[in-house]
Amino acid sequence: MKALLELVRAPAALSVPGDVMAGAAAAGRPPLPGLALASVLIYWAGMALNDWADREVDAIERPERPIPSGRVRAGTAFGLAAGLTGAGLVAAAGAGGRRAAGVAGLLAGAVWAYDLRLKRTPLGPAAMAACRTLDVLLGAGPQVRAAAPMALAIGAHTYGISILGRAEVSGATGATVRGALAASAAAAGLAAVSCLRSAPLSKGTAARAGTALLLAGHLAATIPIQAGLRAHPDPEQVRKAVRLSILGLIPLQAAAVAGRGRLATAGALLGALPAGRWLSARMATS
Repeated sequence: MKALLELVRAPAALSVPGDVMAGAAAAGRPPLPGLALASVLIYWAGMALNDWADREVDAIERPERPIPSGRVRAGTAFGLAAGLTGAGLVAAAGAGGRRAAGVAGLLAGAVWAYDLRLKRTPLGPAAMAACRTLDVLLGAGPQVRAAAPMALAIGAHTYGISILGRAEVSGATGATVRGALAASAAAAGLAAVSCLRSAPLSKGTAARAGTALLLAGHLAATIPIQAGLRAHPDPEQVRKAVRLSILGLIPLQAAAVAGRGRLATAGALLGALPAGRWLSARMATS
């Protein structure tokens, strides 16, 4: 069981339900638990498929991973990826009907295209960002325009994570660090625009204050560790930066929820951070 949890990067899934919650908040809709479940299932599918697609490279670069180490068979990983994808599509359809199923289908298609074709091309980071962007829009329903700034914010941050992820084996370059920092800053700016637009007048002051604190938390969780790669660009530090940047998505998502005045829900979402830090220190997230 532990090997399968490592295969799907189980701790990183704590950063996933917030995508749907952020999209719903930005669109002024209630969050649907079924869509959050669909999002997690498709995310796990993508992680399993990633390791199946990379099994030959991992045998050289990361022999400790579940497939090259022999703890999970390649066929099992592919079957799990397919099964989780199907389950995610069913969950989306059950929770949100035909429209949600369509968006989930686009999300699943983007995940499979990234893992099987685009990951090692120049389009890789953009493809990964598109996956998270679609994940946010899954929660937005028909209010795509209202949720677009927040979807782009989370997509931008994911773009930076993907840039860092490419340096986990060889180490970071100056261009890698600059790209990640720019993406994190752009994410905070887009999120601020989204939250300012969505904050209800009746809860404007509290919503804006909560949003500002959460966006500051997002920057505090990502900028220092990414900037530190200039002095310590070795692969171990890059992997730490990736791990913390993934968890840095949670305050960004919570900011979207707080911007709608849902402060208690934002606080509950932040509750995933301690668990994420504890688990990610004991199990790979990238």
